[in-house]
Amino acid sequence: MKLYPLKFNPIYSYRIWGGNKLKTELNKNYQEDSIGESWEISDVRENETKVSEGILKGQTLKQLIKKHRGDFVGNRVYEHFGTDFPLLIKFIDAKTPLSIQVHPNNELAKKRHNSFGKNEMWYIMQADEDAELIVGFNQKVEKDNYNTCLKNSTLPEILNVEKVSSGDTYYIPTGRVHAIGSGVLLAEIQQTSNITYRIYDYDRIDSKTGEKRELHTDLAFDAIDFDFYKNYKTTYNNKTNASNKLVHSPYFKTNIINIKGEMMRDYTNLDSFVIYICVEGSIEIENENDIFSLNKGETILLPAIINKLIIRSIKADILEVSM
Repeated sequence: MKLYPLKFNPIYSYRIWGGNKLKTELNKNYQEDSIGESWEISDVRENETKVSEGILKGQTLKQLIKKHRGDFVGNRVYEHFGTDFPLLIKFIDAKTPLSIQVHPNNELAKKRHNSFGKNEMWYIMQADEDAELIVGFNQKVEKDNYNTCLKNSTLPEILNVEKVSSGDTYYIPTGRVHAIGSGVLLAEIQQTSNITYRIYDYDRIDSKTGEKRELHTDLAFDAIDFDFYKNYKTTYNNKTNASNKLVHSPYFKTNIINIKGEMMRDYTNLDSFVIYICVEGSIEIENENDIFSLNKGETILLPAIINKLIIRSIKADILEVSM
């Protein structure tokens, strides 16, 4: 059975902080209120996305990997991860701020939850005026001082706050305290993990449960990187019709492509699947005389066996993700 570029049916998730930009900005189709996340490509247990069209419609990532192995994910990826798909792709809409949180590394996540850790990155697609993120600390923090700030509800005073706008990019390694602020719409690329430790949640009540959300203060303490870093935002070039390095980590590689006209991509030597996330405009993908469209807010997965294709657009930006 021939593999082809695959789209998946997104999974929409209610969040206490969710808004409606996934619908108004990205044309997502759902009826519920306060949808904060669209899981575009997911192998998380009980949240597996399924192929939306073509002869493979209805199949999950795990089913595809079991059958096609290295042809689907790449031989190197299959040897390392087996039938587990290593990445989770999301769009996130924060109408109000997310909790201040941190993610454990691979070692802690494996020990405590039998899971991968959660290294991730954010690409800002839209941000309201004066929208902000919390990323890391604004000073080197001693553990005793951190505990005091937590008990006194003064934690925000030692956190690094940055105003953001469209195109801003942040890598969030495990251990880095962070939070998405209100008015931010972003694309998130992360390891396949659903482990988050909430540190502070503004004492708010979830209208669906009538209760405050659980905090994970003790679990978070051992996971936090208390160091201070001079720069948290990623700097990058965005040359036209080139694959420009955005975030390259041990867990995934993301480039940004600014397309005008036509561009050839050759993945013969990559030995990995490739994911395109359209963050602006729309593109047309030609592979072996078949044409696939991708609009802003859509995601498509190119199986590893697909080596050469042509991308066309009047003007668009896409994120190009691989292992």
